[in-house]
Amino acid sequence: MITYDAGIALLSILGLIIVSAFFSASETGLTTASRARLTELEKRGSKRASMVLKMTALPERLIGALLLGNSLANITASAVATAALVKVFNESGAVIASVVMTVLILIFAEVMPKTYAIAYPDRVAAAVAPVMRIIVAVLAPIVMTVEYIVKKTLMLFGVDTSNVDGILSAHDELRGAIDLHHKEGTFVKKDKDMLGGILDLKDLEVADVMIHRTKMQTIDGSEPIQAIVQQVLKSGNTRLPVWKDDPENFIGVLHAKNLFAAIQQSGGDLSKVKLDDVLTPPWFVPDTRPLNDQLNAFLRRKGHFALVVDEYGEVQGLITLEDIVEEIVGDIKDEFDAVTTGVRKQKDGSYNIEGTVPVRDLNRSFDWSLPDDEVTTIAGLVIHEARMIPDQGQIFNFHGFRFEVLKKRKQQLALINVLKLEAAPHEAEQG
Repeated sequence: MITYDAGIALLSILGLIIVSAFFSASETGLTTASRARLTELEKRGSKRASMVLKMTALPERLIGALLLGNSLANITASAVATAALVKVFNESGAVIASVVMTVLILIFAEVMPKTYAIAYPDRVAAAVAPVMRIIVAVLAPIVMTVEYIVKKTLMLFGVDTSNVDGILSAHDELRGAIDLHHKEGTFVKKDKDMLGGILDLKDLEVADVMIHRTKMQTIDGSEPIQAIVQQVLKSGNTRLPVWKDDPENFIGVLHAKNLFAAIQQSGGDLSKVKLDDVLTPPWFVPDTRPLNDQLNAFLRRKGHFALVVDEYGEVQGLITLEDIVEEIVGDIKDEFDAVTTGVRKQKDGSYNIEGTVPVRDLNRSFDWSLPDDEVTTIAGLVIHEARMIPDQGQIFNFHGFRFEVLKKRKQQLALINVLKLEAAPHEAEQG
């Protein structure tokens, strides 16, 4: 028969376990709730979402209050159980109380509430927010004192916690979330590449995506207008840079629309068309400009075309708005073809790749992870890793791939065979 004192002790223990479970669920819910989703709910007028965001803005204060409340509940429950069982079982009551309370607290005050909170973090966070806001405010003086003692103690061991930055930047967190959802099947590869392309804009420079001068199609402004019209039609481009006297002396940009409008106005008489009248001034941009800055510049100027120069003012290539857009959405010309332009797959599973193909395009097309921090093209990667300009027929292994130089024009690696290896040596080996 349960006595009055035993009944009070049992109810006290039950109540304290419930309190402990509340703090455990609150800790998991408040720390794992999606800040992005809560921010959206706050915009829609959710007061509870606003409470959660304000509390999580001071994580040390919140965690301190949660741990303090949880510890008080667990210790008090254990003390009450020990006192009650000692009266019944004498000295062995303390051991029984330790075993029983460990099991009860582990199952009902820790694992069960935290499991529920992990399954429904946003729901739990919103539910406990009003109560936790009061608890955090009430326990603030004690928590602040504990924080002060902790920081001073850590300083004795040379640990300074006053200027601790987040491990990941916002961009890194977004990229990690995108990769995680892709692995879980939420994002298809095309969506992953597109979202990743937007994040990559801040890490890329104009030089990384420009059309190199060796692949530029240009027009000699001193040629007859008939020859210029033929070049425009043959090129298939709407805008072409025009030079005169010297291939480095660009005098303007010819837009096919302006040229054909002038031809129409002249009644089809090409002799009446003056090239200078249809040219637009060239726009020169530095090759080191961040790609997102160049995108904004295109949007501000409502332009689509710019010539890229290096620090000496020499033209290195050209960049268009479409080039930047393709960094996000992929190849616009052939959006259904997974193979990058300039790449031919071989029967043995390898690829014959033109040396001017960007490493970044290969990584996106084939899910490779070749480094592109120091170089732009696949030829540049081979030269960078080999620390030499290889001869035709030389073979190198690095980063888990086999590279064979198939063709070489002067000092340029024109065609490279690339094969992904199962076992990857980390250092380049000359063959």
